[in-house]
Amino acid sequence: MKKNIIISSLFLSTIIFAQNKGLVANSQSPYSKLQSVGLQDVKWTNGFWKEQFDVETKNTLPYMWDLYHSETSHAYKNFEIAAGLSKGTFKGPSFHDGDFYKIFEGMAATYAVTKDKKLDAEMDKAITLFAKVQRKDGYIHTPVLIDERWGTLGPEEVKKQLGFEKYNMGHLMTAACIHYRATGKTNFLNIAKGVADFLYDFYKKASPELARNAICPSHYMGIVEMYRTVKDPKYLELANNLIDIKGTTSDGTDDNQDRVPFRQQTSAMGHAVRANYLYAGVADLYAETGEKKLLDNLESIWDDVTYRKMYITGGCGSLYDGVSPDGTSYDPTVVQKIHQAYGRPFQLPNATAHTETCANIGNVLWNWRMLQITGDAKYADIVELALYNSVLSGMNLEGDKFLYNNPLNVSNDLPFHQRWGNVREGYIALSNCCAPNVTRTVAEVGNYAYNLSKEGLYVNLYGSNNLNTKTLSGEALEIEQQTNYPWDGKITLKIIKAPKDLQAFFLRIPGWSQNAEVSVNNSKVSDQIVSGTYLKLNQKLKKGDVIELNLPMPVELMEANPLVEEVKNQVAVKRGPLVYCLESDQLPANTSVNDVILNLNSDFKTDFTELKNRKIVTIEAASKIAADNSWNKTLYKPISTKDGKSLTVKLVPYFAWGNKGVGEMTVWMSH
Repeated sequence: MKKNIIISSLFLSTIIFAQNKGLVANSQSPYSKLQSVGLQDVKWTNGFWKEQFDVETKNTLPYMWDLYHSETSHAYKNFEIAAGLSKGTFKGPSFHDGDFYKIFEGMAATYAVTKDKKLDAEMDKAITLFAKVQRKDGYIHTPVLIDERWGTLGPEEVKKQLGFEKYNMGHLMTAACIHYRATGKTNFLNIAKGVADFLYDFYKKASPELARNAICPSHYMGIVEMYRTVKDPKYLELANNLIDIKGTTSDGTDDNQDRVPFRQQTSAMGHAVRANYLYAGVADLYAETGEKKLLDNLESIWDDVTYRKMYITGGCGSLYDGVSPDGTSYDPTVVQKIHQAYGRPFQLPNATAHTETCANIGNVLWNWRMLQITGDAKYADIVELALYNSVLSGMNLEGDKFLYNNPLNVSNDLPFHQRWGNVREGYIALSNCCAPNVTRTVAEVGNYAYNLSKEGLYVNLYGSNNLNTKTLSGEALEIEQQTNYPWDGKITLKIIKAPKDLQAFFLRIPGWSQNAEVSVNNSKVSDQIVSGTYLKLNQKLKKGDVIELNLPMPVELMEANPLVEEVKNQVAVKRGPLVYCLESDQLPANTSVNDVILNLNSDFKTDFTELKNRKIVTIEAASKIAADNSWNKTLYKPISTKDGKSLTVKLVPYFAWGNKGVGEMTVWMSH
């Protein structure tokens, strides 16, 4: 029987490789409504994402690859030591292996598009080293293997489980699946099979204490992706088991989302990266099993995050440090410390917002998977919001400096030092996990742009690109998209190649948009167009047809629910999918961004400005500075009746803040 399973798995993997080349191999997932196009199927041609992809390929990826091969990082050196190729000790954070795998994944996704032979050779070299490191039982985690090799490993098995061991393995499995789809090679996938087999055996035999969920569960996504790729049923069994054992020990924490079983969780809690990775992994599992309880909980948690705990930028995780939102008594089993975490509903501080870049990427990963299983445009809205704002803010415009956290206010007068700074760095010592994550994410944005379904083509993200794919029935489909989005809301989609009986087009009408218009071959579509949904174009389409979508992009003033105390009576500025902010370089000396009062009746003129060789749209607004803006040794004072000084300021997209030097910044402004 076992032999038959192996033969069946190898046979199926050959078939799946022909059909599944996207970020998630969900073409045979029974409860996934949408399916990925291939990693190589979308090529950015000009505009915003082409510029960003060029930064990725020319700057970010080579910078990160070199950095993680250097002594500064020591990540690659750890593999060499673990393989016995050199002597030494492990250096760096315990999640270093996983960060290297993330960069590798970005390289594989880039190779899928560029077919750069140098990238292929570099990956093969790294894979050869991974194979030398891997233990015979499939285990691979350099902090432990280095100690084992040199006889310095103690008996602390539990400590090993909390050392990002499974997190590293999860990113290995995900990277191996992407590499397999990008190259067709099985050398890395074979290593990942060893890891998946090790995890299956480990969780079969582990005591409840050892089986309690590991730190940051990237292995949930990884193990489901392995199941999809090689179709070994024991991997799906393991994925189910990971949910079953979650929250079954007496020492679980809200911080790690395992104080109570997942099927009892209906709100977001604890460490935001771990939470969002967990929710993404559970969504993957639902796509395979269809267990209604999993989806019910995910939808409840999504409502909690989106309507009560998410920043206007799509950022997640408001607290550096706090206590469990469920802490309602002094019982120490209820009141627990949490960090880098979701707080209570509407608890959204700005200057001390943690909003780790990895958590914001986790928000993308989770919402992308929710989109796959439901086809609901509200999830694509969050993918877009986070990508353009709280993900891209995690690195500079040149692609070689990075942020760990993404605050919405930076003030010089704050009388305390935060553990992570507000200035992007080339290497964030001991906390550089976000830089590799941004590296792979930007390389993979093209795969978020489209989906296929039994009904037709879904257009999720807008940007100038060529789509060259096959429909689910295997027929050629080629689309040319032209737009200057997100700076302009005019999008043109031309059908270059299509089946005779082309299925429907589904155009995402963003939730932020109003009064959208759609035409086909210059004939206006009369169907009702509803924001926050996909518009289904039912008319027969053929080669040469042109679809045009116009999304008006007025400047909008946003306010928050009054329960968000931090920004009561303040406004933020948005245009299209972009959140804007004010930087202190626009202000007179000795003036803070917190002193600025925005004129709500401004004309809000838009214009292109060049910044670091990138053209971005800025917004000019009228404002004034309070006449009495001194707060030295003052906590409260009467409101001044004097007129303030008028001032015209230029607002920049939030993702571009901090690219003109060190200074203050704010998203929310008084009015």
